[in-house]
Amino acid sequence: MLVLGIESSCDETGVALYDRSAGGLLAHGLHSQIEMHQAYGGVVPELASRDHIARTLPLIEQVLRDARRTLADIDVIACTQGPGLAGALLVGGGIAHGLAFALGRPVIGIHHLEGHLLSPLLSHDAPSFPFVALLVSGGHTQLMRVDAVGAYTLLGETVDDAAGEAFDKTAKLLGLSYPGGPALARLAEAGNPAAFKLPRPMLHSGNLDFSFSGLKTSIATQVRKLNEAGMLSEQTRADLASAFEDAITEVLVKKALTALNQEKLKRLVVAGGVGANRKLRERLSQALAPGHANVYFPDLQWCTDNGAMIALAASLRIEAGIEAARPELGFTVKPRWDLASLTPPSPSG
Repeated sequence: MLVLGIESSCDETGVALYDRSAGGLLAHGLHSQIEMHQAYGGVVPELASRDHIARTLPLIEQVLRDARRTLADIDVIACTQGPGLAGALLVGGGIAHGLAFALGRPVIGIHHLEGHLLSPLLSHDAPSFPFVALLVSGGHTQLMRVDAVGAYTLLGETVDDAAGEAFDKTAKLLGLSYPGGPALARLAEAGNPAAFKLPRPMLHSGNLDFSFSGLKTSIATQVRKLNEAGMLSEQTRADLASAFEDAITEVLVKKALTALNQEKLKRLVVAGGVGANRKLRERLSQALAPGHANVYFPDLQWCTDNGAMIALAASLRIEAGIEAARPELGFTVKPRWDLASLTPPSPSG
């Protein structure tokens, strides 16, 4: 079954062809809008939508050529239905349903976070079920128990800023350009994490929830004081970046380990854009010693938004009998969509 996956939830246009019976991922293409949005210091939704319109069809043509397939070979079309920017989602959904109508093929709407959650399964060293997943991205920070495809239990989530959002806002406070998260991580490499004592919000809360807005506020206070004293040097900025990264990764690691112990599981999957952070990967790998528990990271190319994870999720949902692939003329998008809602309620009695 050849699945065409289209991802357009925010500022990356991703397209991929996936066929489990033919070896899995056959081809994929990705266009990032980072350069376009840099001039504005963040994603401009209207510009993002227009760029998806310009990029999606050429990317589809590219992956078809790379995989030596034609439109007629496609069995199912999958697109990101949410969450994300409404206009951007409408572009991907409109193109997917337009192609489906022309080809007489079914369409499946995929949850963006489910794509990230399952993205480590694209790797050769794929985890088996069940596992705990740490989803860390620009808009979401959640711990989930994953028992099977479509069977997700929310264990904890952020009560305010997501980890990626905190990275971006802190980077802006330090005068770094968009996208802030990777820029902050690079700056932190030259810093001393012990130079500043920053809070570890909710580290000892007794639950698996997160809070990062206070950490960002602490950085803002430090920057203001240092600016007033004329002491915000390049080295000081690097020290602040390193202290921030140290604090946020400590919280993420502690909560992830607590979730594993609580659920009595030995596998941790890390997914989402912040999953590419080197410090987080190192701390988790050190904390989860071989023989005690295993941690699985998606390849770096699957940490960003991409079409491969959308095509994979659709293929797995169909294979598991969760999704009935059928033609549909109308469609909706879901800018806000709870991942736990994908799990059907247990029958009563």
